Formats: sequence, C-alpha cells, structure tokens
Amino acid sequence: MKARLKLLAATDAGAAENEVFRLALHHVVAELGALGGMVHLSGPMSALRLVSANGLPPVLTRAWEIVGQEGTTAPALAVRQGSPAWVPIARLESSASKSSASAWPDTGMAAVPISGEIGTVGALTLLTGDGGEPTGEQWDFLRSVMAWIEERMGQALPPARPLQELWRSARVREALKEVQVGSWVWNIQSGELHWNEATMALYDVDPAQFVPRIETFMKAVHPDDVPFMLAAVQKSIHDHTLYEAEFRVRLQDGTYRWTHSRGKVVLDDEGEPLRMIGGAWGVDEPTSARNALARALRHMSDGFLSVDGDWRIVYANLEAERTLGSSEQELLGRVLWELPRVRQLHDLEDRCRNASASLPAGFDIRIPSTGRFYHLRLVPVPDGTICYFTDVTEKRQHDAEREAAEHAAAERSARIAELTTALAKATTSRDVVDAVARRVLPPFGAVGLVMQAIEGDRVYNVGAVGYPQEFLDRLNGSPFHEATPVWDSLLSGTPVFISSAEEYAARYPGRADLPHKAGKESWAFLPLTASGRLLGACVISFDHPRRLTGEERTLLTAISGLVAQALDRARLYDSEHTRAQELQRALLPRALPALPACTPAARYLPAGHGMEVGGDWYDIIPLSADQVALVVGDVMGHGLSEAATMGRLRTAVHTLADLELSPDEILSRLNDIVSGLGDDSYATCLYAIYDPTTRICTFARAGHPPPAVVHPDGSVLISESAPDPPLGVAGPPFETTQLTLPDGSLFVLYTDGLIESSQRDIDDGLTLLTGLLGTAHTSGLDRICDTLIAGLLPADQQDIDDDATLLVARLHALPADQIASWALPEAPQAAGEARKHVREQLSAWKLDDLTMSTELLASELVGNVVRHAKGPVQLRLLRSADLICEVSDGSLTTPRIRRTTETDEGGRGLQLVAALSKRWGTRFTATGKCIWTEQALPAVP
Repeated sequence: MKARLKLLAATDAGAAENEVFRLALHHVVAELGALGGMVHLSGPMSALRLVSANGLPPVLTRAWEIVGQEGTTAPALAVRQGSPAWVPIARLESSASKSSASAWPDTGMAAVPISGEIGTVGALTLLTGDGGEPTGEQWDFLRSVMAWIEERMGQALPPARPLQELWRSARVREALKEVQVGSWVWNIQSGELHWNEATMALYDVDPAQFVPRIETFMKAVHPDDVPFMLAAVQKSIHDHTLYEAEFRVRLQDGTYRWTHSRGKVVLDDEGEPLRMIGGAWGVDEPTSARNALARALRHMSDGFLSVDGDWRIVYANLEAERTLGSSEQELLGRVLWELPRVRQLHDLEDRCRNASASLPAGFDIRIPSTGRFYHLRLVPVPDGTICYFTDVTEKRQHDAEREAAEHAAAERSARIAELTTALAKATTSRDVVDAVARRVLPPFGAVGLVMQAIEGDRVYNVGAVGYPQEFLDRLNGSPFHEATPVWDSLLSGTPVFISSAEEYAARYPGRADLPHKAGKESWAFLPLTASGRLLGACVISFDHPRRLTGEERTLLTAISGLVAQALDRARLYDSEHTRAQELQRALLPRALPALPACTPAARYLPAGHGMEVGGDWYDIIPLSADQVALVVGDVMGHGLSEAATMGRLRTAVHTLADLELSPDEILSRLNDIVSGLGDDSYATCLYAIYDPTTRICTFARAGHPPPAVVHPDGSVLISESAPDPPLGVAGPPFETTQLTLPDGSLFVLYTDGLIESSQRDIDDGLTLLTGLLGTAHTSGLDRICDTLIAGLLPADQQDIDDDATLLVARLHALPADQIASWALPEAPQAAGEARKHVREQLSAWKLDDLTMSTELLASELVGNVVRHAKGPVQLRLLRSADLICEVSDGSLTTPRIRRTTETDEGGRGLQLVAALSKRWGTRFTATGKCIWTEQALPAVP
C-alpha cells in the first residue's frame, strides 16, 4: 500500500481531474482485488453522475450513469453521510435500484466520499469480488487515496489564460454568427428542463422521445467532461454568477459533438436560486481541447516559452518557470532580457535575435547560478518566437565522461608517441626530465617526478617536478646501496610499485617518514638501464593512493627503456656541453675593469642549439692617459676552430692595444692574422678608443654592425658610416670615424646575433634597439642590458641560432680643472720650466708629496726631447685615478731602456723613469709621439 501511495504522490501537480480519477481507481482496484470501481460526482437536483469507471464493461455501467443521492446505494450513502459506506449483496438486491443491482454478479459495494470546497462532492465506489467488507487497513488505504484525490482536485489548473484569451478574440464572435443558437430553461428546484428545437437539434434528441428532466441532459454529457461541467454549474448556483462551460454531448450514432453552453441564475423572492436560463451552440475549436493542449504544454518536461515580437513573455510552462527562477505571474509581460537569470548570459540576446531572424535554430547555454546546461531551440512564428529549453546537463555529463574516457585513452597513446619524439629530440638531461614530466605524468594522473643518476657509490638528482626543495636536498647524494625502493629496483632490474603510504611504511620502516615529507601517497620506481649499464632510476609519484593496472605497469616499464636511452645520450651531451661552456668562459673576460673613463656592463648569450662554443667576444682595454679601448668581434661559425680563432684575435688585440695603435691600424693587423688562417676564415670587429680629456671616440669597423650612442638627453644615434668588409676579405686602409660625445653618454656595442635573426632583418632590429635604448637610458647599466636582451631576444625566443654579445659603457669625461698643459721651448731651460710648472700645479692640486718625483720625471723626459728629438715640446699633467705626466714632441723615434755599463755617462734616464713610475710608455700621435708616466696618488687619510 505504501508503494502505491508513493506512486500517486509522484504525480505532477495540476493533472486533469479525469486523469486523477482514473489513476486512483486503477490503484485501489488492484490493491483491494476488487472487480471494478466507479467515481460519481454530485450533480443538480440531488443526482450523482458517473464520471469515471475501471474494470467494468459499458453494459453494466450504463445503469449507474445517474444515481439519486437519496437512495440506499453505497455512493448515495457515502455522499449523504459524508463517511465511508458498505452495502452487502442482500441489501443491494432489496434496494430501490434492484433492477440495476441484479445486473451485477454476486458482490458488495464499498464507497468513500470525496470532499471539496463546498462539502461532499462525490464518491469512489468499489465492487468487491467476495462480498466481504474491506478491512480496517483497507479502509485507511481508501481514505489516503481520497485525501490524495482531494488534494489533486484542488491543484487542477484552469485553462491557460494566454491561449484562451487569444482564442476568445474575434474568432468566437465570428463563429457565433454562422451557427444557430439554442435556448434552454432549467427549474433548479423541480429539475424540469425545457429545450427549444435548436437545442434538441444541437444535442441530436428526437422531440418525441425527449424527457424534460435535468437527468436527460446529464446523460448526454461525455463522462470525462462531467467534472468541470458540474463544477461550473455548482459555482454558478452557489455564487450567483454566470455559468459557462464547453463539453461533448453524445449523438444518436455514438459519436460526440463539442458544444458551448452559457446560462444565468434567476433568484426567487427570498434570494434563492430558482431557475437557470441560457443558450447552447456548437463549436469547432473547443476550449477543452485547447485546455488539454495547455495542460500538456504546462506540464511538458521541456521548458516552453512564447514571446511576442518585442520579446515580451506571453506564456511560460512550469519547467520554464523553474529554469528561469520566476513564477508565471512574475514572467508574463516581462521582456525576456530583463530576467535576472537571463542577464547572466551576456551574449544571449544577440544570439537569440540572430537565430530568430532566420530558420529555426538552436544552441546550448549554461546558466551560471545553477550550473545546468540547456539546449535552447528557437522557432520563429508570425507574432513572435517560440523557445524550447531542454535540460542536457546529465547528457552532457554522460557524454563528457564517455568522451573523457575515450580522450584519455587517445591522449595517452598520443602522449606516448609524443614522448618518443620528444626523447629523440632531447639533448640535455633537463630536456629528458621535461619530456617525461609533460608526456608521462598527465596521462597517468601523476603529480611528481624524480630522476636520479648513479655517480660512484651515490645517487644524485638529475631533475625533479612536484617536490619541495628540502626533500630533494635530502635525497641528493644518498648512498647507492641504502635500503630504499630505488635500490631494490636497481638491484633487481625490475620496477617497484607501491600503492599507498601504509605499504611504503611496511616495506621500508626506517624511511617511513618520507611519504609525509614528500606529500605523496603512491609510487612507481623504474630502473633506468641502457646497453646493460645501470644509469639510475625514474620515480613517478601520485598524491593519492593508487594501484596501477597491469596494462599501466607494462606501459611504464616500456617507457623506462626509452627514458634510459635518452638519458644516456643526454648525460654525454651534458658533459661535452659543460666543457664547452668552461672553454667559452675562459675565452671571454672574467670581469670587466673599473676605469675612470667608463663604467661597463656586458652580456653574452650562446646559441640555443648545439654544444659548440661560439666566436663572439668583447673586451675593454685600459690605455694611457685614461683612454680606453672598447672592442667587440664575431668569428663566423661555431666550434673549437672558431673559438681558437677568437682567442688568437682577442690576444692580438690586447698586444696591439699595448702598442697604442690607432683603430684602423689595429684592424689592418687583425686582417692580416685572419687572412693567414685560410680562405674560409672570416670575422667582424669593431675597435673604438675613447679619450676622456677630449671626449672624442674614434672607431673603425670591419663588417660589424654600427655602434649606438645615447646622449644624456635620451636621443639615440646610430652611426651611418659605411662598414669595411669583414676581416679576412678586407683591403686596408680601414675608414675611421670620430664622434665627440657629451659626458655621461652611453656607447653600445653588439654583435649581429642580438639584432638580426631569421624572423627579423637588421634594419628592423636597429629600429627596435633604438626604441629600447631611448626608454631605458636612465636606468642602471645592468638594467639596460636586461631590457635590451628581453626586448630583442624574449625568453620564449632565446632558442637562437647565433651567439649574441652586448657591451654597454657609460663614458665619463675628465674635468677640465684636472687637466693642465704647457708649451715648452726647444732649449735647455725647458727642463727648468717644466719643473716649475709641475711644482705649481701639484701645489694647486695639493699633491705636494708627488712634487719631487714628478719634477724628476718631467725634467728627464723634457731633457731627452731636447737632446734627442725635436719640437714642438708639450707638457701635460692629468689628475685622475693616478697622476699622469706626458711629454710630447714632433719626433717619431721611440725611446728604449738599455743596459748601461759602469763607464757609460748616459742611458740611465729611462731607468730612472721606470723606477719612479707605476707604469710608463710611448704612444704615437698625428704630429709625433708622447711619452707618459703614471704615479699612484697618495692615500687619502
């Protein structure tokens, strides 16, 4: 019984009354094992009208179509008493309805009253098969079913207003003009009924056989239409309102005709209903049919929404109300786009308008507040648009799960194929780790990876993913023979699989704390063996307990073989690459010197492919008088031969720079060196000399990109001088360019790998370089270098085909008050004047401690000029990081220190100069030569 009540309770609210009666009869007849059942509703003049039957043939139910409420039948007793009634066989046969009762087989009748808003409105009657009265439990079941019927009768929905009002427009009025309207008068108190000829024709009644009683009319009405017709009559009589109903009447040929009836209650002198007067006519489109459609739409499992041309809602069923989160009263008349849930879908209006302008269309939407997916189908109609909502959430989930499983299998196969390709391309150990992390972990749902290699008697980490650094530090360098899963897998040569932390602790109690520290719950320890040699192990881990299937274990074992081969190649490459990097670092300056004339910063980016060293280099070389040489070069190609050439050129540049040669002369000497290396040897080079006393920068370039100069105001200048051919194919002389640079300017040198690539030509690279320098020139030098590298070689594009070198120097001028110079006569008294000038200037500079030594140096150098050279004679003092003393003349003879004997009267002057100086030398100028000395300044107390 409870199961049947649950089934009844699951019925949708708003079901039609005839559907409620049929469902109830079906379950009570089946539960009580009765022969059949009937439902009667109260009609006018104390009559009960049969509205539904179950299990009984029409020949038997016909006698029970109209039952008087004053009789002794079970339904009459139940309605009159308002309580259940039982009539056994004997009483049934002796009743006034004996003629009707005799038509039934031997049985009894059990009836239960049906209550409504105005009291008892009918009864449900069962015909028992054995003549026995229902038990107490069965009566309780019947009462529960009655309660359900009464609840559902109260929930039965009226006709849908939008459809009914639409139908009631001019169409009904137009139809009434085409039909003949019948009239009728019904005496409510006596039950007499009068029809005119039109009414008799409408109801297909022979006037000669017409019985003028209300029961005649009730028998003519279709049983399914009796409930709402009787309800309309009772309401009109009770409320003194207009009566109106549509129903089917049975014709003489057994068919039915839809009719419409309307009437008005007439009251007697005491205000009680006396009679009802009205009319009837036939209809081609019954409201009840439309109501059935409305009920079907109302309770349809899909959402149904009708909007007019302005997208205002004119109809919404229950599912649409639930989907949109609003009641019918809140929806009707509202513009669809104004609804709160619709506003969550920002592009829905445009999609709907575009779709409704063409053929029927549909698309899927997701309502964020509910997380449900719906398929929305739009059907344009003349007066608007019909919208259907179909909840496809479960279907999507099912499809998603199926597709996910298929996708996972396909993805796993694809990842393994990709892994094979990636491992074949992997060059470094880091590449191997990355390939395994990207291609193996996701298909298996793993989150951790540690790859270890055997070196000596210990195991070292090659790379890891998904582990804290503290844990990795603990693993790194652990003894090879320590009792661990890695050791067990390497010793046996077979993988070790552990499915939980508890299993790990049971097998390795001494290391039971490792799972907690690592944050992992299950593992696959895969030995890596290549060419019969143990290389190490690959450990794949999960953050939850996981027992790998046999297929998964087989697949991981196969993968470990691929990883081992790749790791073996990668470690060989790593070794070679490390040696190449060490060689590269050895060939480049270890540190840039800190010089008064410039503050430098440099970057070197090797080519992204291969492990061969490159031929790019840079240098900053201090010269005399605080001058500085800035050099950048690029030997064509990669490899040890090119690196050797680069080393030879860099050494040659240092040697030639010590000779204080001009930039064009140095490039001529370098060209001879490269030409002597063979026809296939080429190099580019830019050599510049900056003089802080004059702020003049002189440079020459052989096939090299031009320097960039950034003035303090941010303006950027790229030299437009045409370059000479590269070293090895050039023909001296080389063109020299001079630039006068403001104090604080940036001088930027670089190789073509920085500005030129297969995706960018040199002109575009120079334009980009100019823009970056203009915005970054006020930053620190390291920040400028980083900005240029990031802008010209972004991190995702640094897999370059050529080396890239960058040298940035901020140039500093020597202040004028730190420079003093004098012209001296070409006579013996020149030495005395030189000593005087030195004495006075050093006193002004407060360098009296250096007066004596400087006087000696100046006197000796000037004396040599007077004795061995020719004028004009010039003396210059520079106060910088050191005290510099220079004597210039017009001779090209070079003084040299020579060993003197005890009897020589001369030749000791330069020995004195070397003894008093920290450094000294000779450089040639455009008019002769200059001999210079440097002395350390006294320490500041």
